[in-house]
Amino acid sequence: MSSPHDRDDAPHDDPHADRRDDRPGDGGSEPVHLGKGDRAPAPGDGGSGAGAWQPPGWDLPPAEPQRRPEEQPPAATGPVVAWGGRPRTPSLAEQVFQYRGDTVGAQGWALQHGWTVTDGTAPEDAVLAELVAGAPVRTAKEHRAAGVMRGRAGALDLVAFDVVFVDKRRTVPQWAVTAAPVLLPLPGLRLSPARFWRHRTGGLVPVPSGDETFDARWVLLAAEDGEAVRRLVADPGVRGLLLGTDDGDEFWTAAGHLAAVRPDGHRPELLEHHARLLTAMVAALAGAA
Repeated sequence: MSSPHDRDDAPHDDPHADRRDDRPGDGGSEPVHLGKGDRAPAPGDGGSGAGAWQPPGWDLPPAEPQRRPEEQPPAATGPVVAWGGRPRTPSLAEQVFQYRGDTVGAQGWALQHGWTVTDGTAPEDAVLAELVAGAPVRTAKEHRAAGVMRGRAGALDLVAFDVVFVDKRRTVPQWAVTAAPVLLPLPGLRLSPARFWRHRTGGLVPVPSGDETFDARWVLLAAEDGEAVRRLVADPGVRGLLLGTDDGDEFWTAAGHLAAVRPDGHRPELLEHHARLLTAMVAALAGAA
């Protein structure tokens, strides 16, 4: 007579013996529907070695972004500057050309074109004070000419400078002036965009050009309504140039000059712009003589 222990000890009597798992430590069978994968070891199985079973994906590298190593700044190759020493005294040329209003290279442009540059205190610059005093802008005793550039544009002699405001703390360029000395007697006149507020116009009378389009944008004031003044605005070249601008310049006569002014400091493009306008206007005045 056999007992239950006898059946356990005789695996050949078990009809399911051929389905048992031969893996060490596993004496049971695995249902077919669970697949053929290895099962996770129990906490006490000690499967922590290199060949221990892990769920799929657990052996992948950590999903952390790869950070590039910080780049070190290149070592300085130039000479080391000693900041503790006393600054050297600027040369005379450096003192003349250190005007801070030339941030856009107007003086550099002038030197490249053979012009001369002064700081506004040269003897030939004394006439500029009278020119600034008659300008159609609101100036004060703190305003003066600075960064003066003299040269030729074609057949025309020009002087260009910034009108700067000077006080104890700063020097600020406020207007750019370009003027052409004219040997002919010049009538007192003011030519301004119609949209500008006009002041210092005492004794000046309006002189219409007869061109409605031009008169809608520009206003000519003169001390007398003479032939020279009318020829100036009747010249088709002058009117065409003025109508092609942004109406940002004003023109006036003073100290034997015909001058143009625009807010802000000078720049190379503005020098060329003023040179074109003044050349046409001086030619029109000369034709009226």
